[in-house]
Amino acid sequence: MTSRKKLQGLVAATVTPMTPDGQINLPVIRQYVDYLVNEQNVKNVFVNGTTGEGLSLSIQERKQLAEEWMCQGKDKLDHVIIHVGALSLPESQELARHAAAIGAGGIAVIAPCFFKPTNKDELVTFLQKVASEAPDVPFYYYHIPPLTGVKIRVEELLDGLKAQIPTLQGVKFSDTDLLDLAQCIHKNETQQLEFLYGVDEQLLGALAVGASGAVGSTYNYLGRQTNLMLQAFAKPDLALARKYQFLTGEFLNFVIKLGFGVAQTKAVMTFVSGIPMGPPRLPLLEASKEFIVEAKAKLDSIVWPVGD
Repeated sequence: MTSRKKLQGLVAATVTPMTPDGQINLPVIRQYVDYLVNEQNVKNVFVNGTTGEGLSLSIQERKQLAEEWMCQGKDKLDHVIIHVGALSLPESQELARHAAAIGAGGIAVIAPCFFKPTNKDELVTFLQKVASEAPDVPFYYYHIPPLTGVKIRVEELLDGLKAQIPTLQGVKFSDTDLLDLAQCIHKNETQQLEFLYGVDEQLLGALAVGASGAVGSTYNYLGRQTNLMLQAFAKPDLALARKYQFLTGEFLNFVIKLGFGVAQTKAVMTFVSGIPMGPPRLPLLEASKEFIVEAKAKLDSIVWPVGD
């Protein structure tokens, strides 16, 4: 795998396939990889993150999933980024060492979200202690304040961070604060950091301020359409790019009103790909049959621009 090639474009935030009784379903990951590459033209993945229910999995399960994605992605995927964040520092460090040992293309870490860091110094110390356990692996800070409750601005966090974490490669920025994102990009251009945006329905806005790519759950099943949006933006054909963004937003706006989370993402991925992704892990409950019927009908009704 070309782990040192700059990470650009789309990164699928992978779901964790599970059996009906709630165990991780490793055998389907081979099919999952082939589907992403061949059907969605997505060759980068972000494993064990929010969409992958990482914090609901055991350390052993997270290791098994990381190993399987690395194994099945060999010579097929460009980058496998492993999320190693945990509530416990020793567990996060253990996962970082494991990711390094299996040759992961990068590791990512969220801020701890029970006992939360209340200032930059606390957060940086935690991140540095994890990153140092994988000293040769590119490191990404995973910024997702709506879930962690840690609202330390990334612009502030990045000031001097490269000196403390030499492996710093970039940020997975999953927040709607485009001002913060824009200032990060503007102030860190010389460091060539990668800013990967994580709010799928606002990707076009993030591209406009300089995001280098995106990590999101919709790229599991709308990867082809979003890649066409990226191509239109690069031309530039902004009118066409907006059409793709508006249609993605139309679908997400519809399902969000129905109640849309990890369980529903697994259901959508199952009916689009044909790969059984199974239920989520408790306390999340499986998507209702009514949701599946309505979401499928809505997605089928969308007419994408010519060229899809």
